[in-house]
Amino acid sequence: MKFLHQPALQAVVIAHTRMDPSIKKRCPHWVATLALVVLGVAVIGPLHAETISPRRLLEVTDLGNPVISPDARYVAFRSEQASVARNTYDTAWCVQSLDGKSPPLRVADGGAPLREYVSGVVLPSPAIWSPDGRWIYYRAQLDGRVSVWRAAVDGSGARAVTSDPADVRDFMLSSNGQTLAYSIGATREEVVNAEESEYDRGIHIDKTVNIAAGLFRSSKLEGRPATQRFTGDWFSTGPLLAKVPNRWKAVDLATMATRDLSASELPAQPLKVADLSPHLPTPPTKIAQSPGDGRVAVLMPGKKEKGLLMSRYVELAMLPDRHASHPVRCMAKLCRDRYITDIQWRPGSDEVLFTAIDFHKGRAQSIYGWNVVTGAVRPIVLSDGLVSGSQRYWDIPCALSSDTLVCVAVEADRPPRLEAIDVKNGHRQILFEPNKKLEADIAATVPARLIRWRDGQGREFSGQLFEARGASTGQPPPLFVTFYDCYGFLRGGLGDEWPLATLAEDGISALCINAFPEMRLDVAANYDQGRAAVESVVKLLSAEGRIDRTRVGMGGLSYGSEVTLWTLAHSGVVTAASVSGISVTPTYYLFNSLRDAFRSTLREVWQLGAPDETPKRWREISPAYQLGRIKAPILFQLPEQEYRMTLDYALPLVRRHQADIYVFPDETHIKFQPRHKLAVYERNVDWFRFWLQGYEDPSPDKAGQYRIWRGMREKAAKYRFGAEAHDGS
Repeated sequence: MKFLHQPALQAVVIAHTRMDPSIKKRCPHWVATLALVVLGVAVIGPLHAETISPRRLLEVTDLGNPVISPDARYVAFRSEQASVARNTYDTAWCVQSLDGKSPPLRVADGGAPLREYVSGVVLPSPAIWSPDGRWIYYRAQLDGRVSVWRAAVDGSGARAVTSDPADVRDFMLSSNGQTLAYSIGATREEVVNAEESEYDRGIHIDKTVNIAAGLFRSSKLEGRPATQRFTGDWFSTGPLLAKVPNRWKAVDLATMATRDLSASELPAQPLKVADLSPHLPTPPTKIAQSPGDGRVAVLMPGKKEKGLLMSRYVELAMLPDRHASHPVRCMAKLCRDRYITDIQWRPGSDEVLFTAIDFHKGRAQSIYGWNVVTGAVRPIVLSDGLVSGSQRYWDIPCALSSDTLVCVAVEADRPPRLEAIDVKNGHRQILFEPNKKLEADIAATVPARLIRWRDGQGREFSGQLFEARGASTGQPPPLFVTFYDCYGFLRGGLGDEWPLATLAEDGISALCINAFPEMRLDVAANYDQGRAAVESVVKLLSAEGRIDRTRVGMGGLSYGSEVTLWTLAHSGVVTAASVSGISVTPTYYLFNSLRDAFRSTLREVWQLGAPDETPKRWREISPAYQLGRIKAPILFQLPEQEYRMTLDYALPLVRRHQADIYVFPDETHIKFQPRHKLAVYERNVDWFRFWLQGYEDPSPDKAGQYRIWRGMREKAAKYRFGAEAHDGS
């Protein structure tokens, strides 16, 4: 029990989330219990969020990678839940009958999630069913190595199929299920030796070195501290020796004997864009080959309007075979002027199922079927959220058989659940709801609603609003906004840093604003669209009496960080801000200037050359030259590999008591360690409650942060009225 001491109030809160260790053969199902006793009425300071706490949001069970069995009777999928106590994630592979009459069966440990090195996003990791439906094969990171594992779908056990000194990069199962082929690169020992050799001899600085992230074992890659290197365009990174070519091996699944494969024995690879005709009018962005013949469904960029960085639309088409150069386009109304994200062939049919995002419904996904012979298009699933994964896995497609889709469905205020969808009639059946209690509590406490509005130029914006508890009575509440994309279950916005439902329960209405879908060539115009979105929604909600326009917080990650700092410099609408990403600065340019890919992208997207080459543009774009305009206090919570690139503006702001900085070691662009995520959640709640409500958590552990913030508040008036306005600019 924990007692919250406040004037005239004591509340006892019991909120405990755990997996029942006695249930060994069921897929993890976490049940949250809550008991609340109110002994009085608060006189000074609002109560903590009791129902939708940051930890409950962090410990949501995510679902992903569904795949249907060969007989179309079962689905295998992976579950994942954060463990703050062990600072890791509990993952499991589960199998469930598609009739939904029995709960899912836990068949194997899924291992530590495999992540994209620079962003921290969990990589897709689908299982492969054996042809006889007795096994699933999957790649897992366990005991410090990435291997292929095999699990019996009856739950009788799992074992590693590969035992290699190198981590497995990819694998394939033969059509008869008797052989498994897998690819590897450098061995783990070779990687460690290369790192230590560099350490001893000195690290040569070239375009592959991520200077800002540190030089030696600066990030946790695949479970261990590892040296990282740039591997491709923009900020793509990987471990040292990542570019060692693939070597393929094969395992005889009857004897478990392993041998090297010769060049002539290499398994056939899935069709790639490079395998198509070079005479296509536009190179496709995604392809899907029909399993029964040579037809190929393709997605191609739509026509780009003048002044836009890229088209907001994607065209759907079909090629009769891989050599065809004249695509057959989908001309039906439901295909045209759509942002299509995924395509799949329905087995045994002439139908391509495609997933489209509806910007007018706040980035909601729907699934349609296109008959490539008749040209007819029909809706299959129309949703108000995502049907291809949660916010953390939003681009993992549904599993598909000839009759059934199995999808991970979510909405802004409804956490992940597994659904079976009849392809013929669209009937939806829930198979697994591990977060049902949380869903009910959000619905009863702080449900979200989609809102749309226009700015002064008539541009339409959308967002998901979690309205503050008790907002309809008394003084209008403050407002917090986060800006970027509002896909899926919005525990903390894009990047997952600001617990929106918690803020709303604590009396601060929380709004996730979708970035304008049409990105212009002028990045300053894009930033200013964000400012206009914030100003116009504050004006709207204030006019309706729903928020106090003098108490507005804002936060963002990546592009959202850039828009947040731009808004602070070009508008007085924001009272306090929280930033979790970098903006362009001279230091940012310097650290990355050896890379051609970086310089060309910076010129294309930001219209920036070197600082001495385009000085006027730098003064317009970079917050390092905007410090005289920024008056609001800023909380920086940054990953270690990025924070150095913010110091041009962050340190001057700290010197004038206008910013506070926290840096998280071994973190990527999107932080993923559970303890770090919880610390970020809780500090953001404390920060905005302090600045927007004047509230301080009485916990002794937080006395230090409030001492700093009170000092900042005492200095705030000085800068608000322009004193030292040119410091650092």
